[in-house]
Amino acid sequence: MPLWTWLVPALSIGLLGVAIAAGVGAWLATLCGAALVGAILAAVHHAEVIAHRVGEPFGTLVFALAVTGLETALILSMMIAGGAEMAALPRDTIYAAVMIICNGVIGVCILFGGLAHREQAFRVEGAGAGFAALIVMAALTLVMPVFTTTTSVGTYSGSQLAFVAAGSAALWAIFVFVQTVRHRDYFLPVAGAADLDMHAEPPTVRQAYASAGLLVLSLVAVIGLAKMLSPTIESAVAAVGAPQAVVGIVLAALILLPEGWAAVRAARADRLQTSFNLAIGSALACIGLTVPVVVVASIALQLPLVLGLEPADIAMLVLTFVVSAFTLGTGRTYVMQGAVHLVLFAAFLFLAFVP
Repeated sequence: MPLWTWLVPALSIGLLGVAIAAGVGAWLATLCGAALVGAILAAVHHAEVIAHRVGEPFGTLVFALAVTGLETALILSMMIAGGAEMAALPRDTIYAAVMIICNGVIGVCILFGGLAHREQAFRVEGAGAGFAALIVMAALTLVMPVFTTTTSVGTYSGSQLAFVAAGSAALWAIFVFVQTVRHRDYFLPVAGAADLDMHAEPPTVRQAYASAGLLVLSLVAVIGLAKMLSPTIESAVAAVGAPQAVVGIVLAALILLPEGWAAVRAARADRLQTSFNLAIGSALACIGLTVPVVVVASIALQLPLVLGLEPADIAMLVLTFVVSAFTLGTGRTYVMQGAVHLVLFAAFLFLAFVP
């Protein structure tokens, strides 16, 4: 195991402890930012080691579960600490995560993969099923609260929250069962796709366990440092006069960096199926795991929760799903599709700053 792959997570956790004890000043914020980047690179390395040991799609599933679990903990801790001011944070973070994944990550993967390999193939059966589940989960969570009449616009009643949480968790669990047991072959690379690791000797069980522990350690550092940097981020957002929703975008981007980096590396290695497994699986886990936990906390602790999007955000979400349906409906991609998604992603970012 290379020295940096365990030294960087250890140093990042140490720096996180210093930041918690001493507070984040200007110099410490710079160090925390550098440590955050290092922890992300270490997380990607250890996720790839685990994926090579257990194979697809289990490797990407482990990665998505680890990232989403820590993301949920971060959102929940900020909700409890912030009270009513953080009522819309889960909505903003989930919406940002979906847009970042469906437009940013997928767009960069397709563009870079197309530039390197001209055309790339993937299994429509797996990507299509996961994307259909994502549309339903996103609509129930982010769109329907705007149209229900039991409570004020943008919110759900207790029973409605329970239904949405149960439905999201059920869809995610069924998707995982299909991905790993029932139709695992739908999520394996298509015949003829390159795999640079195919003939490499897999890591030992001991190495895989060590990487699993270091992956968790790296992701704890990523989430912890992101939380410590959040006041600095909020101050920067306020200084430029951007809306509060931009904070959710920045947090989602920081949290998704490890998975996004791993997905782009896979696409450049002509493993687009792995990229889509990471991207779609991460988006599904973001809703299927985060929403139930947030809903339970909201009901148990009487925390205010606003889930409904603004009309412009709903329009962007619908446009993203329509374009993604065309992208994922053919089984082949090239640079034009990546460019379309990246223009949508740029529009999402621009409208977030200039609503």
